[in-house]
Parts: sequence; C-alpha cells; structure tokens
Amino acid sequence: MLAAGTVAQASTAAMVAAPSFLIPQLHRPVAEGGNGLSLAAAGLVSSAAMAGMMCTLVLWGLVVDRRGERFALLGGLGIAGLGGLLATLTSSPAALAGALALAGVGAAATNSASGRVVVGWFPAQRRGVAMGIRQTGQPLGVGLAAATVAVVAHSHGIGPALWVPTAATVLATAGVALTVLDPPRPAAGERRAVVNPYRADSFLLRIHSSSVLLVVPQFLVWTFGLTWLVEGLDWSPGLAGLTVAATQVAGAAARIGAGWLSDAMGSRMRPMRAVAVLAGVCMALLGGAAALAEGSTLLTAVSVLLLVAASALTVADNGLAFTAIAERAGPFWSGRAMGLQNTAQHLAAVAVPPLAGLSITAWGYGATFALAAVFPLVAISAVPVGGERPVG
Repeated sequence: MLAAGTVAQASTAAMVAAPSFLIPQLHRPVAEGGNGLSLAAAGLVSSAAMAGMMCTLVLWGLVVDRRGERFALLGGLGIAGLGGLLATLTSSPAALAGALALAGVGAAATNSASGRVVVGWFPAQRRGVAMGIRQTGQPLGVGLAAATVAVVAHSHGIGPALWVPTAATVLATAGVALTVLDPPRPAAGERRAVVNPYRADSFLLRIHSSSVLLVVPQFLVWTFGLTWLVEGLDWSPGLAGLTVAATQVAGAAARIGAGWLSDAMGSRMRPMRAVAVLAGVCMALLGGAAALAEGSTLLTAVSVLLLVAASALTVADNGLAFTAIAERAGPFWSGRAMGLQNTAQHLAAVAVPPLAGLSITAWGYGATFALAAVFPLVAISAVPVGGERPVG
C-alpha cells in the first residue's frame, strides 16, 4: 500500500507538473510546428492543472474524512486520468486548459488520501520513514515529467507528450485498486463526539504557519536554481539541468532521513525545528557564497554545494508536518487538515516566483538567497513546542 500510494502521488505530481514543460511547444511559432501562443498565454494554459488542484484540496480532504482513502484515491486518479485523456485529444488551447484543470482536480485527491493510508496502516514508530518515502512521490513525478514531456512535445506534439502522465495515472489506479484498503478507524457514529482540532488549540495552525514559511526558500531554489547556474555562473543548460536533477534526489533522501530521525526521537516537531535552523543557516551561507562566487572557482564550488544542500533541507520538513498533522487531527479531521496544509503551501508557492524575480532584478541572486534565510529562521518560533501525540 505504501508503494501504491507513492506511485499515485508521483503520477499526479507528473500530471500537475507536465503542463509547465509544455510552455516551449505552446510558445513555439506555428510555422515551426508549435502553437504560436504568447508566453503569457502559454503560462496561463500551463497553470490550469495547478489551479484545479488548489481549488479542490480541502474538498478532497473532506471526501477522505467522510468516504475513506480508497474511494478518494480511485475517484481522484480516475478524474485525473480522464482529464489527461481529454487533453491528449484536443488541439484548442482553451479546451486544453479546461482538460488540464480537470486533471488537476483529480490529482488533488492523492495529497490527503495517500498520506492517510500511511498514517492509518503504519505504527507510529515507523510512520515517519513511511511518510518520508511517500513524500518522494513529488520529486519522482516532477522528474518523470521533466525528462519526457518537453522532449516528446517538441518531436511529436502536445497530445503524445501528455500520454506519459496519463499512462502513469492509469497504472497508479490499477495499483490502488489491487492493493489499497481503508485503514481501521473509529466507527462513524463516534464522529459527533470528535472535537474540531482547530478549536482545541493552536497546534495545527502553528504547523501550517511554519510550513508556509519553509516553503519560501524551497520554491526559491527550485524556481531560480537552474537560472542562477546558467545566468549567474555561466554554466551550460545541460550541466545545470543535471545539477538540478541531483537536488531532487537529495531532496527525496532528505525527506526519508527526516522521517527516520522523527521515529528515532519519538517526535515530529523537534526534527522540524532542527530542519528550520539548518535551512536558515544554509540559505544565509548560500547567499553570501553566491554574492562572492563570480571569479572564484572555490566559492563557485562551495555555492553549488550549498544550493544542493539547501534544496534538500528546505523540503525535509514536508513529511514531518504531514505526519504530525494527521496524528494530531485524528481520523475524522486529518483529511481536511492535510488539504488546508497543502492549500496554504501552494498559495505561498505561487507568490514566490514573481516576488523573487523582482528581488533578483533589484539586488541579485546572492542577496535574494540571503533574504530567504529569514523565513526558516522565523519558522523556528512557529513550530509547536508541545501538543503532539507521542510516537511509539
């Protein structure tokens, strides 16, 4: 079930990420075999899947709470696959955007449902590692889309390119159908006695807040890391791409490592505070090294290593936060709580690229990286000190 949940997460991450890799083909002149859209129009089409997902994360969380994990996974993957199929069959940009939005609506289901499968079936002392493995689905899915979609779209068109994430969701649906069962939880009749965890205390809100703060440096290095390597350090796009791919691998390993540490320590929040400290220090060092790297081979090498480290550290908290939220919210509220967590993080992520672009234009990459160090350092005080359920 862990494997099926991870594949489901990876397939929907590929579905949501794939449209961004279609931008070159959408913007390519018609005479050269492209769609001839302006960059603004191509960007609007590519954002449709993300928009569909963001609008329905909490709703799918409610479905998980009321109908169960298997129902939500099968329904969401089915909708995502249908949206992907429709996208492969259309040539109109407007229809393509609509189909991608539908795919995004379905993709949102896996965020809460696959996380709940992990929390429900794995014992507390193994849950951190299990959730860390499940969290690797996002970089794996983004990597699949990055490696295939743009290349296939350039050679064969948008429809064939979107068969990659569409086929992945079909395979994921089969895996869920064959293996995933709803984990045991209290009888539905006990729902009336469950207290809204958001009214009980500020634990969940503090996790949401700290996670949003940690998303800022995460999406800064994800969005502008490759551009900095190419423009700031004069690297070739190929070498820069391989380096960014290495950061994805490092990020996946960091998620598993953080989960293992939380199991060993019997706490999710203590490792999360440690991650915030390390991320803040790493971003500050990256900012200083990037600002001074020009003309220095040593500082260039150090700054690239710091970029890889920052890419890993800034995502290491994701599984910790999700696990703690599910454990604290309980079986009748964790779906919605995880949906709110994802929604808040995505809203922050949407704001990062344009604001960071303005900062880089005004002050440069080094100063922007250093400025981003403030966010994880503020997150240290936002991480809850007490209130989590003991692990084990």
